[in-house]
Amino acid sequence: MRPDPDITPVPDYAALALRVRELAREFGFQRCGITGVELGTDEAHLRDWLEQGLYGTMDWMARHGDKRARPHELVPGTLRVICVGLDYGREVDEAWHNLADGERAYVARYALGRDYHKLMRQRLQRLADRIALEVGPFGHRVFVDSAPVLERALARNAGLGWIGKHTCLIDKDGGSWFFLGEIYVDLPLPVDVPAGAHCGTCTRCIDICPTQAIVAPNRLDARRCISYLTIEHEGSIDEALRPLIGNRIFGCDDCQLVCPWNKFAKRSDEPDFRVRNDLDRATLAQLFAWTEEEFLQRSEGSAIRRSGYERWLRNIAVALGNAPGSPEVVAALRSRRDSDNPVVREHVEWALARHGQG
Repeated sequence: MRPDPDITPVPDYAALALRVRELAREFGFQRCGITGVELGTDEAHLRDWLEQGLYGTMDWMARHGDKRARPHELVPGTLRVICVGLDYGREVDEAWHNLADGERAYVARYALGRDYHKLMRQRLQRLADRIALEVGPFGHRVFVDSAPVLERALARNAGLGWIGKHTCLIDKDGGSWFFLGEIYVDLPLPVDVPAGAHCGTCTRCIDICPTQAIVAPNRLDARRCISYLTIEHEGSIDEALRPLIGNRIFGCDDCQLVCPWNKFAKRSDEPDFRVRNDLDRATLAQLFAWTEEEFLQRSEGSAIRRSGYERWLRNIAVALGNAPGSPEVVAALRSRRDSDNPVVREHVEWALARHGQG
């Protein structure tokens, strides 16, 4: 609802923009910026990516392609987007140690604690409610990875960081270990200056990718990406890719772990992001032993619930196939040899064959 200039004074939008940033920090966001709704160049990039089929089986990417780059179509009346970032950084050395121990499971750092979506959505809604106290009722909608939103492009335009060659957003003062969220608003707030790119000639993220999924700077082939394979992809994983997955059972962080800008990342002690279920130290065999009931109980409020129980077992079977041979590893695999799920059975047999137990 727009203020009627004949009845109420027009707000000082420049002052309101400053207030929005203050409030964002009060509600626990480490970064905040404001941008417009023009994403023409990014829309063309997205269309090209979709046309090449690089999205794998994520059909929802294709279904909502245009709306992602057109905020005013997704939410009619949108004039600006308030973008925020919330740090979740952890010690990089711990991640490397985990990856180096083939008997332990590696879970992407963002998924070790509670799912960030609910926490961020609540904070963003509180921020929107607080803005309403400043300016009166206004049109808005909160998003946290919950609709077709081109969030990294919007965040870049809002000055939160640039899109690195690995396609993650990088803040030169804070690295890339942070979550993104948005509020679409119908307020004509002044916009921030977009962030410039600072990757230079560095290609560490491209070079380290275990499956070479970063096929060119800013071009990710999701069909080869371990995050896609372990979280989004249903069914069998390409046998040629299985040995490259290592002990990564939910997501992958390698491209961020090697990024030199992450030396500036802020370590977070947000209670919701603290490790649950010892996921930063659990062995593959321990996690493979979870019953479906245990999985559902332990994954409640966690991002790992997204994979589902069968994919969880499939992923761990692959990792056990890549683990150093030991009686414990072989015993764990044999315990699932008669799984009711054919995909799990297939991956268990593949893993056993890797240990000479075919």
